[in-house]
Amino acid sequence: MMMGFGFFGLLLMLLFWGLLIAGAAWLAKLVLTGGSNTGFSVEGSRLSAREILDQRYAKGELTREMYQLMGEDVL
Repeated sequence: MMMGFGFFGLLLMLLFWGLLIAGAAWLAKLVLTGGSNTGFSVEGSRLSAREILDQRYAKGELTREMYQLMGEDVL
């Protein structure tokens, strides 16, 4: 029983559930990616290739050999 809201009530209900699902998906993405995997620095400017390479090496994603090899290409 919709108690007089009719079609408008149905639209509000769909909007509510859509926003709830979108918010949950956004929150899950934020949690699963660590929230900081955006490719932007704190100042909001795009990171250079060298900065990305340095960060990946610092995180342990690259070996020393891979870092040096990739660093030659970044020059």
